[in-house]
Amino acid sequence: MATTPQTSTFSPSSRRRSRPVVRGVVAVAVVLGVVAGGAYAAGVGPFAGGAGGDDGPDPAAMREARAFLADWAAGRLPSAAGRTTRPGTAEQVLQSFTAGLDIEKPRLTAAAEPKEAGDGALAVPFTARMPITGLGTWTYASELPLRRQDDGGWKVDWRLSLVHPRLSDTAKFRLDREEAAAPEVTDRAGTPLTGEEHPSLAPLLGRLAGDGAGGEGGARGAVELVDRASGEVRRTEAEFGAKAGAAAKGDEPARTTLDAGWQTAAERALGEADGKNAALVALRVDNGEVLALANSPATGFNRAASGTYAPGSTWKIVTSAALLMKGAVRPDDVVDCPKQLVVGKEFHNVETSEHPGATFRKDFTESCNTAFISLRGKLANDELGQVARTYFGVGQEWHTGIASYDGSVPVPKDETEKAASMIGQGRIQANPLIMASVTATAVSGRFHQPSLTPGTEDDTSTRPLPEGVVGQLRDMLRATVTDGTAHVLADLPGEVGAKTGTAEVSEEQDNNGWLVAHRGNVAIAVVVEEGVTGGGSAGPVIHSLLAAEPADPS
Repeated sequence: MATTPQTSTFSPSSRRRSRPVVRGVVAVAVVLGVVAGGAYAAGVGPFAGGAGGDDGPDPAAMREARAFLADWAAGRLPSAAGRTTRPGTAEQVLQSFTAGLDIEKPRLTAAAEPKEAGDGALAVPFTARMPITGLGTWTYASELPLRRQDDGGWKVDWRLSLVHPRLSDTAKFRLDREEAAAPEVTDRAGTPLTGEEHPSLAPLLGRLAGDGAGGEGGARGAVELVDRASGEVRRTEAEFGAKAGAAAKGDEPARTTLDAGWQTAAERALGEADGKNAALVALRVDNGEVLALANSPATGFNRAASGTYAPGSTWKIVTSAALLMKGAVRPDDVVDCPKQLVVGKEFHNVETSEHPGATFRKDFTESCNTAFISLRGKLANDELGQVARTYFGVGQEWHTGIASYDGSVPVPKDETEKAASMIGQGRIQANPLIMASVTATAVSGRFHQPSLTPGTEDDTSTRPLPEGVVGQLRDMLRATVTDGTAHVLADLPGEVGAKTGTAEVSEEQDNNGWLVAHRGNVAIAVVVEEGVTGGGSAGPVIHSLLAAEPADPS
């Protein structure tokens, strides 16, 4: 790129204004800083291991490694630094590494097993995924060195190279960013979509336009390794966006599956999240076409399609489908709902509620964790994952038109993790795009690959749900609105069905709130980070969206 690096602070808001081609660069000396949300924590999401996280030759070492990565990813940098042998230096480095790289929410995934590193030390390999606003994700591998301390505990043996293998006393990273005029993108009816009117789409316009860029205005950029003294570029670590000199596309705007009315209503509805990190996806039930995709904050990490969250009790839709298809339970069967249940650890219901003598339908509508966990013996260890993949498409490779995460349902490592999986915890991961699709599949009986651009490749292969199971799921979703935890939607017109979810994150953070819903030909999913409960946090968001009554998609 023919740009001249300069040290400066990059303002994401400056990219949202349409303008002609502007060549510029953000070049900042980097020795580390992580801006991270609270959805990733020790024992949850990318860091989850078996029960208690006891993997590898020394469970305590793996727990410390996961805790360090969790603290780093979540922005708890003093806590992360305190887990190292040089806390002062580590905190300074962890504060400045990504300064200027515009990284909002790192995702750090530890390997399952540590490696012997000699002299009693261990090394835990991990993968770092660093989303760079408006460009894409910088992915690399590194290792955490761990050394046993005199008190018998473990600490991360601090060194620059654990942050990135090429970070050193003589080399650092900088971001070289080049921007171009905003591409022309329209909704399904030909209405122009712009970052000014629809801020959540600003980071996606380049990708939606099909120019290979992940950001607004077809932005291009690169992460470069440079000499600390001279600033000379030693190598390019990652490149994003269309190549310079790429052939210009035709003058026709790129059409998407989005609906301008739904998109506007979705972005306004996220105002009900009270400033918390949140995301929403609305899609067509009959074909999976995405009508709206919104994030709060609007710029930065695309939580809606790329987030990796425990889906909590919204996952009980899949669990119920698996149990009902197998004939393991019927909606009117009595499945007791006690306050708590011990399976390796204590599981309990929200606010330790209980419903003695409840039917399975009641367990669903009241989101009873203990009842669902008590049925874990009715499913084989790999059965929940097989149902999710075979009938709901979760974990298959999706081609949505943008970068997206397609879900994961690992086989439980033990009985405790199997219990957690029944209620959408453990190592199950999803996002609003996935859960909107799960809802659409449940109420229609057929999986349709979600898409934001017409004509996307579809390599998925699924089976339809039995018609009787679809009817049972629809009845239970409707009852959750009329008589259960999704009563916040009961005053809306139309036949609305829904399922709430509350997903535990860590002892230090409030639970994430989830809600999925359907009405007519639209399925919706919302997550609110640290929203505490689904009905209380995600409920007002979906209520606002459906109360706006956007036109039913045709």
